[in-house]
Amino acid sequence: MRAALFQMTSGIDPVANAAAIAEMAARAKGEGADMLFTPEMAGYLDRDRKRAAATLRNEQDDPVLAVVRDAAARQGLWVHIGSLPLKDERSDGRWANRSFMIDDSGEIRARYDKIHLFDVDLATGESWRESSVYGPGEQVVVVDTPWVRMGLSICYDMRFPDLYRALTNAGATILLAPAAFTVPTGQAHWHVLLRARAIEAGCFVLAAAQVGTHADGRETYGHSLIVDPWGEVLLDMGRTAGLALADLDLSRVEDVRSRVPAIANRRAIPRDILLT
Repeated sequence: MRAALFQMTSGIDPVANAAAIAEMAARAKGEGADMLFTPEMAGYLDRDRKRAAATLRNEQDDPVLAVVRDAAARQGLWVHIGSLPLKDERSDGRWANRSFMIDDSGEIRARYDKIHLFDVDLATGESWRESSVYGPGEQVVVVDTPWVRMGLSICYDMRFPDLYRALTNAGATILLAPAAFTVPTGQAHWHVLLRARAIEAGCFVLAAAQVGTHADGRETYGHSLIVDPWGEVLLDMGRTAGLALADLDLSRVEDVRSRVPAIANRRAIPRDILLT
């Protein structure tokens, strides 16, 4: 399988972001890619909630989703949209942070709403409260593709290995972790977390990321990664926006799992805890 990762610096203009994804879909197809992967918040990245509220749409009316579905069909290319922010999707009034798996005919094969929300105060003075705007997803999602079964996650999810245990228990052999990581947390944890998720699951991990300074003033870490089931980094895009491709030898999953049968050796963890 040939995977193409689009490392983006998404801004506050959905039309421009959609055009950039469509352009990269054409480039990826021209370079022989089977699937294009984009970051979290690929269609719109804005921490100004008032401005975002006036811009965002629901899934049916989202212009980025429409453009990307059309591009996937025209190119005959599968596309994973890392996520789009969507309003008017939840009964509690909060928005959804939703990823989409789109097939080569432009059909939506799967949706996943981010389960774990990033609520934190950083030493740099940055403060993030995703749960005040976005509602958490409630469903673990895997999707069959022509190559393998893939497990869906978004950004902060990568800190919660129970999610990836559930995904691999359901048969996923490629784990997707699109992100918009802050620079301080990226420098400290990005590589080690993604390599750990790959090693413990004996899976490939693909993580398309946002990078650079964005129109809303935030800065993201970049370093879109592809990690193989042994924990080796096959692709690291550094701090430059653009497209990169890598060929995945999918037989590596079986090879690694035969050498370290962690999946086969899993046991249910007892609920009772012995305190001595």
